[in-house]
Amino acid sequence: MKRIFQFLLKGLAILLPIIVTIMLARWLLVTVETWLSPIWKALLGESYYFPGLAFASFLLLAVLIGFTSQWSFLQSIWQLPGKLMNKLPLLRNLYGTINDVFDMMQGKDFADESVVLVTMPGSKMQLIGIVTKRSDKKAKDKNDKLVNIMPDDHVAVFLPMAYNVGGYMIMVPKDCVQSIDMKPADALQLTISAGLGKSQGNFKSDDND
Repeated sequence: MKRIFQFLLKGLAILLPIIVTIMLARWLLVTVETWLSPIWKALLGESYYFPGLAFASFLLLAVLIGFTSQWSFLQSIWQLPGKLMNKLPLLRNLYGTINDVFDMMQGKDFADESVVLVTMPGSKMQLIGIVTKRSDKKAKDKNDKLVNIMPDDHVAVFLPMAYNVGGYMIMVPKDCVQSIDMKPADALQLTISAGLGKSQGNFKSDDND
């Protein structure tokens, strides 16, 4: 009976990530189709519309927005909805958090050495973290609240927690962090999964020869 239960757990470990991924992908497809298909049906007519056209147009629109955002004029236009949400009391915090998470996942505004091993002061314990701010940027961004409260020669490091959408933001001396060759998205995946998954590729620290 015990072995059957172990086989059950192994089977669930294989099936559940696939099922959850498919469910999320299906939710995205259904949502986009629900929103955009009426527009296409009104433009083309029921006879010329085919399933998948709405999602294909959504992807094309995303590529187009990403391409045109390289020009400051158009970028300011695309940023208007976000600026509006930042002014709404109920949506401001939610939108800001989601926006910051997506920025982190794509490595936006991060230095090349943003993923670090943090040696906790007074111990030999090391944690994987992502550098979000550096105190040496005070002269460049005086409006940044976090940078302005950090002591000199400190960095702000985000420490993701395993199996939870959360983490800690700590400020530590620079000599307590050690850069490692890893992308922020890979570091998040590794820490959120508690290191149980199979990491894609190897990473190394600056101390390695």
